[in-house]
Amino acid sequence: MALAGKGVLAIWNGIAAEAEADFVAWHMREHIPERIAVPGFLRGRRYVAEAGHPKYFNFYEVETPATLVSPDYVARLNAPSDWTKRVVRHFCDTSRTVCSVSVSLGLGDGAWLATLRLVAKGDPLAFVGAMRPLLTALAAEPAIVGVHLLEGQGGGSNGQTAEKDLRSQPDATADWILLVEALEREALEDALSAAASPQALSTIATGYDAPRDCGIYRLQYGLAKQQLD
Repeated sequence: MALAGKGVLAIWNGIAAEAEADFVAWHMREHIPERIAVPGFLRGRRYVAEAGHPKYFNFYEVETPATLVSPDYVARLNAPSDWTKRVVRHFCDTSRTVCSVSVSLGLGDGAWLATLRLVAKGDPLAFVGAMRPLLTALAAEPAIVGVHLLEGQGGGSNGQTAEKDLRSQPDATADWILLVEALEREALEDALSAAASPQALSTIATGYDAPRDCGIYRLQYGLAKQQLD
């Protein structure tokens, strides 16, 4: 479906094997509900990789990118719970990008998601214009329910926070992110091959490089603001 807000926080992470069960429980029982309770947060979703790396991808839909540098959110980042402290120390391969929503097409939710981290250093408006025919073609493919192009704004939070200090490595960020939602994995892979192959993407615009990676993820959990008790 079309995304709920004008901003997104996109996060990839791996987790040490010995902490994975704790991570899954913490993320569902505490972390996502805690984040969705922050003013400006609208919905959170977590996915697990069926192909690609790292193992987990999650993203939060927010009112605007400014939500992700707001005093309420930064205060939350600087007050991690004991459970958060225990789990986050085991994160690895973390990529965390504050994004603005450039294009969002679709109706409804899909159980499968492709994530493509893109590199484009040219004019953002020109890049979005060059991408739009490809996005429209993807959205028209059978079984595709959502296509979203996100422009990275960096890591947000205006510097170090207590929660960021828990992670053993600096967070990576992405220039651009393409998310494609689908009903089934095979249909998703067919649509990418037809409309967003490396060859098709390579002709998009000057100043653009081939996708850094393409992951295929399956939805595990989602929570919207209106579902909070």
